[in-house]
Amino acid sequence: MNKTAWIVSINMGYGHQRTAYPLKFFAEGNEIICANDYRGIPDKDKKIWESSRSFYEFISRFKKFPLLGQWSFSLFDMTQKISDFYCDKDLSAPSFTQKGTFSLFEKGWGKDLIERLKRSKSAPLISTFYNPAFMAEYFGYPNDIFCVICDADISRSWAPLSGKKSKIKYFAPNSRVVKRLKMYGVREENIILTGYPLPMENIGDKDMEILKEDLRNRIINLDPLKKYREKRDFIIREKLGKLPKTSDHPLTIMFTVGGAGAQKELGVKIVKSLKKIIYNKRLKVILVAGVKKEIKDYFEEEIRNGGLGELLNNGIEILHENNFEKYYNKFNLALRKTDVLWTKPSELSFYSALGLPIIIAPTIGSQEEFNRSWLLNSGFGIDQINIDNIKDWFYDYLHSGYLAEMAMSGFIDGEQMGTIKIKEKIQKCSGL
Repeated sequence: MNKTAWIVSINMGYGHQRTAYPLKFFAEGNEIICANDYRGIPDKDKKIWESSRSFYEFISRFKKFPLLGQWSFSLFDMTQKISDFYCDKDLSAPSFTQKGTFSLFEKGWGKDLIERLKRSKSAPLISTFYNPAFMAEYFGYPNDIFCVICDADISRSWAPLSGKKSKIKYFAPNSRVVKRLKMYGVREENIILTGYPLPMENIGDKDMEILKEDLRNRIINLDPLKKYREKRDFIIREKLGKLPKTSDHPLTIMFTVGGAGAQKELGVKIVKSLKKIIYNKRLKVILVAGVKKEIKDYFEEEIRNGGLGELLNNGIEILHENNFEKYYNKFNLALRKTDVLWTKPSELSFYSALGLPIIIAPTIGSQEEFNRSWLLNSGFGIDQINIDNIKDWFYDYLHSGYLAEMAMSGFIDGEQMGTIKIKEKIQKCSGL
């Protein structure tokens, strides 16, 4: 491609970055612009972003403290609350919080970023967070502005102050988000249903041969007693072809820690509860520390102190890199040999379309409650149960073939082509 686009994200958690990286092939200079941490960002702009991130990370970790933590998080969560879907209330009016955000634009927040991006005369702007898209429109970005949504349902914060006047075009991951945007006043012609942008290195081309090959091996591990295969042999053969006799990897659970570092204790508890099975090489666990060295160090220290040091890199793997791009690539590669993804219901909920059954860790915020409901209602995930009894309930799901059924449901009913659809729509709208 001769023409390129500005891909804009933020590094507050992993969700918006994970959403941006599948679109990197569009990126001007092969670079994802980090709106809250780019080279030359004014101190006053950075302070506004930093105060928001620091508070979110603190409140996410503080939530686990009894009474006061829950109460404090509940107050914060009210600012991002999603209204009931079935109601007669007009939801097109902006919220108090959103009006406060736009008042910061009036004081110049984001102007430096947009003025820099204006130097490219023909590049569209593609943002995976709403505020950079709003900044672009407020400060007169002359070309197309796109916003990629990374949740299964959204609050009013994602929509502009006046949806009827805005030129921002939205890529929606599912039909619920399409309806929400309309309820928030966004014009129908500015809403495009594409699906979530998944990493194509885990899919392949439109024939999805990489994904199918991985899923063929995964089904063997997820259905050891052939309960699901005996019932659904025709569907498996139709969708995947012939399965191998044995899988190319051991049964593997991947547990991910969010960008705020919350729930790291849960990963250690999972490993300790399953230590005998890991030791007997009947299970592998990948603990994802992301880019935070302190999380990696915590995992290593707790595993060694628990007498499991010999299992590190021999049944227990800790996935960590120093920067997001390296982490993202390593994570996607590890997913190919993963059978179950254990995570709070973030943007990773959409990874169920890769044929990955989701064990849902406790939610952090109302946004994740809606993602959880989407997973449960779609049949792509299950809530975690008491970790002390994990050997009972996890292996009950495994031996019944239910995890294999969830994997196939995600593959059949999920949307894998979001990245390609977004690419095609941008090329059509902007001529890239």
